[in-house]
Order: sequence, then structure tokens, then C-alpha cells
Amino acid sequence: MSRVVSGEPVGAAVTLADVREQALSVDEALTAVRHPHAGGVATFVGVVRDHDHGHDVASLDYSAHPTAAQVLRGVAEDVAARHDVVRVAAVHRIGHLEVGDLAVVVAVSAAHRGAALEACRDLIDTLKETVPIWKHQLFADGADEWVGLP
Repeated sequence: MSRVVSGEPVGAAVTLADVREQALSVDEALTAVRHPHAGGVATFVGVVRDHDHGHDVASLDYSAHPTAAQVLRGVAEDVAARHDVVRVAAVHRIGHLEVGDLAVVVAVSAAHRGAALEACRDLIDTLKETVPIWKHQLFADGADEWVGLP
């Protein structure tokens, strides 16, 4: 969606879309979506929790298909096109994660909070549904579980 603000064209831009093994940063995502036309920024941060389905989680490992980063960028572009937003950022971690580690960070900026909040929710929900990233949870009792496999 493109519009003109103060005589300057403004279009939604995907400024960060990545899948990586390195620790994630909320500040990186916030910086990626900052813009003078944006009065609202919405974020979602997914954190590895210590429990799931009645089990104590010891750690987990995320695996991704080789196209995951490309699919993530496409999801971010689609979300940007569906909403009246300024900038969109999304990054997902893969590899071994411990309880408390950041697994995913998404951020969206818009002129107003409502559009930013709606687009942020759409972004994380669509990412979780479509990006080929799989979670292998390791439980404290020695059991394990794969989540998100096709």
C-alpha cells in the first residue's frame, strides 16, 4: 500500500526478514521498523518457556527448511500489503535454545497503533502457520516432541 505523507511517497517496506542461529534482539527489530511517519510500533516476542503440554521443557531445537528465510520474507511482504503499515520486521531463531531464549521477534510500525497491532498479530500468526520451521522439544523427563512437522 503506497500513500503520500507531507509530499513524500510512503510504502510499506520489509526491512528485516531473517532466519538465523545467533541470539535475537528486540532492539534490532525496533530499529528496523522505526520511521518518522510511524506513530505506533507493535512487537511480539516469542520466548522459550519452561513447560508445554504438562511437561517440563529442558530445551529445544529449531530446524528450518533451506527456503525458510525466503518464505518468511514473502509472509512479511504479504502482511505489509494487507495492512496500512510503514515497516515490517521478522526474525526467527534456529538451532539449540534454552528456556528464556528468544525464539522469534516481529515488529510492525504504522501511523497509528490499531494498524500496527493488527498487522503484528497477522504477521506472527501467518509466520507460525506457513514458514517451514520445526521445533523439537526436549523434556526434563527424557521425552521429546516434534512440533510443526508437515
